[in-house]
This record gives sequence, C-alpha cells and structure tokens, in this order.
Amino acid sequence: MPVRIQRYIAILSVVLFAAKMLAWWLTHSVTVLTDALEGIVNMVAGFLGLYSVVLAARPRDTDHPYGHGKVEFISAGIEGTLIIIAGGVIVYEGVHNLFIPHTLQHLNIGLAIVSAAGLINYLAGSYAVKQGQKLNSMVITSAGAHLLTDAYSTIAVIVGVSIILLTNNQWPWLDAVVALFFAIITIRTGYKVLRRSISGMMDEMDLGTLKKVIEVLQQHRHPEWIDLHNLRVIQYGSLMHIDAHLTLPWYHKVADADKEIHELEALMRSHLSDQVELFIHIDGCMPYQCKLCAVPDCPVRQEPLQAQLQWDINNVWTDAKHGKGS
Repeated sequence: MPVRIQRYIAILSVVLFAAKMLAWWLTHSVTVLTDALEGIVNMVAGFLGLYSVVLAARPRDTDHPYGHGKVEFISAGIEGTLIIIAGGVIVYEGVHNLFIPHTLQHLNIGLAIVSAAGLINYLAGSYAVKQGQKLNSMVITSAGAHLLTDAYSTIAVIVGVSIILLTNNQWPWLDAVVALFFAIITIRTGYKVLRRSISGMMDEMDLGTLKKVIEVLQQHRHPEWIDLHNLRVIQYGSLMHIDAHLTLPWYHKVADADKEIHELEALMRSHLSDQVELFIHIDGCMPYQCKLCAVPDCPVRQEPLQAQLQWDINNVWTDAKHGKGS
C-alpha cells in the first residue's frame, strides 16, 4: 500500500512539474517560477520517497537488525534540504526581478494551468497525509504535507498573478514581491521537514506518541502490572518499538509472565498500530512495592495497598522501580 501511494505521488509530480514549467515559459513570471521550482522538489522528493518506502519495507537482516525504516528519515531530510534550496533560488530570482522587472505574457493561460495544478496538489496531498498517518509512514505523510503546502502556495500565486492581470501589469515589481513572500513560506516548510527528519534520526522522544502509549496502558492496566518504568518508544518507519521494564508478582511462573506480555502486545496493536514490536524486561516485585500493588488476594503481601501509582510521562521513563522510599 505505501509503495503504491508513493508511486502515484512520484508520477503525479512529473506531470505537474511539466505543466508548471509550461506556465512559466508562457508567462515569464517569477511568481509562477516559484511554483515550478516547488514542482522540482516534489518530483525529486517523490522518487526519493518511493525508493525509501521500498527499502523500508524490506525485512530486517543481519546488517540491519532493526529493519530499514530509518531510511524514511534520511529521505525526509533530503526533501527538507531541497525545499530550502528551492526557497533560496526563489529569493535570488525575486530580488533580481525586483530591480530588473520584465514584461509578463499570456497570464490568462498561465493562471488556468497553475490553478488546475494547485487543485490536483490539494486533493493528492490530503489523501497522502491521511493515508500516511494511517500507515505510520513518515515519507508519505511528509510528501502529503509538502503537496498541501504547494497547493496553499499556489493559491497565493493565483492571487498574485490575478492582481497583476487586473492591473494590466502596471506594477511589474509586484511579481517579484509575491515571489519573495512565497520564498519565506517555502524555506519555513523546508525547515520543518528537515527538523522532523533530524529528530527521527536522533531518536528524539515523540511526546504525543509516548503520552498515547501511557494513556492506553493506564486505561487497560491489569492488577498484575504492578509497576512500569524505563519506557522508551521509538519509530522505525512504520514499525513502532516499545521498550519497558514491567514489574509482575515475583512468584509468577514463566508461563504467567509470557501470558501478560502477549496481552500487553495485543493491547498495543489494537489501540496504536498493528506494527508494534515490544522488548519487555520483567522485574519481580519487591516488598516495598506492596503498598502500590493492586493484586487481589496476594498470598505474600507484607503491606496493605495504599494506592496504585498513576503512570504518566514524568514517572515511567525513569530507570528505577517505584515505591522505594515513598
């Protein structure tokens, strides 16, 4: 599914790039050129994204024991860099045409072509973002967000060209001003994509995902799940890795612990993603944790239950059992 979606995005980027270049060739408008340059980035990113999605889908091997999913972050990083470069080119062209304006031509035809391309970008981008979030694919989500940004930029291009058209090109400098405005938007978009890519490569904690994992665990908590700590959530492409230390009653047999782990895994798959991998370290409970333990009729309880520890983002990531000294 991700490969097919990204393939369509790549093919579409070529068609729209050709259309926008035609519009620029007809109009000689630097504002339209900004849209065309965005099309170059879309095209390169589309095929680069296609390669990364294909590579990310490969199973793990001896050289890549965690799979190939991180290539999606590299792809997104290159895409962000290309977007920033495109913004720089737009700035150069905009400043040049601000001081040396030129006559625009065939604005009616160019406006029609750009409008059609913008509508297609919006529809394709909305679909890609929705599917990318559903499939946990950063490449498809980033590609969709880029297409949407391109579509929003096109709206401003349409407004700018329309104003120039209505004023009969009496203000030739307006074309350059509109282009410089788009350059700021383009560079800002590139920075966001690049920033997210670096965050993924550095395994930066995704607070939103971590909070969601904790919320699901807390809402569906078993009495036997006495404590949870050292929780880590890492995204490798569409695969989510969850590492944690789970405290169970010390007298549980291996089969009992295995049953709890499988139920925990099923819980994560049903509420988060069907592509979840759990690395759970089992700890046996300690006497000082009796006051946190909600196991009914515990045969070895040494202290009555005071209150379960409510898991939250501030206490589950620490690498220490809870209850001691409290």
